Amino acid sequence: MQLSSLVYLLSAVLVTVSQDVSITAVERAFRAANIPTDLNIVFQPTALLEVSLPQASGPPIRLHAGIQVPRNDTAGPPSFNVVGNVGRGPFVVATVDPDAPTPQDPTEAQIRHFLGGNFLNEGGKLVNSTPAISEFLQPTPPAGSDAHRYIFLLFDQSPQFATQTLVNSSTSIASFNISQFATAVNLGNPIAGTFMLVAPPSS
Repeated sequence: MQLSSLVYLLSAVLVTVSQDVSITAVERAFRAANIPTDLNIVFQPTALLEVSLPQASGPPIRLHAGIQVPRNDTAGPPSFNVVGNVGRGPFVVATVDPDAPTPQDPTEAQIRHFLGGNFLNEGGKLVNSTPAISEFLQPTPPAGSDAHRYIFLLFDQSPQFATQTLVNSSTSIASFNISQFATAVNLGNPIAGTFMLVAPPSS
């Protein structure tokens, strides 16, 4: 087996089995990627959010904060687990891209890639019985762009979320602001999160 093939195989294995295991490490990764500043959020997580991306063949990819995932492996939809003493819920999960169309010129940021509520903690698995406000949208960084950050955040759901009218299934996914939205519907600060990097497919 050629060395390049071996490196690719080992990378694929690491991508598959990796997941966040340390709240401190996740918080550090968010700071290193400048996420709290760019999203204007306070990120002091008290739990771990596990995000798994299903694959057409083979086991799902489980994210750890800052992992780079090939675009073709991100079709989703993802599943979510929580690790920590967070109670039964309900919870809100949001996914945003603050780097659209490119990190150097994010004039369309943030892109809302997912927004769903009424998630309940069932033995660590987050399960909801209601449709998402914004169903999961696969990352599509444009050709020539650097890798984008796709950020998953978990919030305690507020009573105001259930009656909010700021965002619905037909609202534009562009120019979303998770900090303003969270403030408007009283979600508070995220209690957990993770993120992945996705670059355009190589030609």
